Amino acid sequence: MSDVVMRAERLTKEFILHHNRGGMKKKCLGLFDPKHRERVEKLIAVNDVSLTLNKGESLALVGHNGSGKSTLLQLVSGILAPTSGKLFTAGRVAPLVELGVGFHPELTGEENIYLNASLFGLTNKQTRSRFNDIVEFSGLEQFIHTPVKTYSSGMYMRLGFAVAVHVEPLVLLADEILAVGDQDFKEKCYRRIRDMQDDGMALILVTHSEEEGKAFCQRYLRLEQGRVINQGNF
Repeated sequence: MSDVVMRAERLTKEFILHHNRGGMKKKCLGLFDPKHRERVEKLIAVNDVSLTLNKGESLALVGHNGSGKSTLLQLVSGILAPTSGKLFTAGRVAPLVELGVGFHPELTGEENIYLNASLFGLTNKQTRSRFNDIVEFSGLEQFIHTPVKTYSSGMYMRLGFAVAVHVEPLVLLADEILAVGDQDFKEKCYRRIRDMQDDGMALILVTHSEEEGKAFCQRYLRLEQGRVINQGNF
């Protein structure tokens, strides 16, 4: 039986940027002055990237701002569709790309736990069996019956993280999320992730900190202008 939990083959993501887009006035000005004319630019954010992740393996995506790290993470999480290339995943993937994606502001914390967990494929029965652990981990017991629109950004992230780490993902994807919350909550997150790694969970981590990458990951992939320029073990 293969240990591969994720395989990306030659992933590429292009964005089309429109400059000087405007109404009729802008179009009329463009007839006489080229600087007002609409201009279309192609941006290749991820360029021909391949990677393989095995069960229990951890990979850090490193590089400068704008190198394509976060876009690549969004591609392997399924948030973005690639322009070209293929992606294979085995099992549940939990993206900590934007914590609380899928939360409805008018619903309570409790209702959003069920809603968010369903996006990961859990049934209501499965969520119910994890509910108390999720609430306890988040530390939001006093606010769990309050609409999340009243939550601070830190509370929002706490609840999103708590749900994501209790759905038993085979692969966890994190984009600079390990710095959320106060120091005590951060340490709790660190411990939880390490426990999940010990249980065989794979991790892809976007980080600007090489020390953080070394603390959580066995190897790295360095990106520049959307391309892999270097990779290896820490």
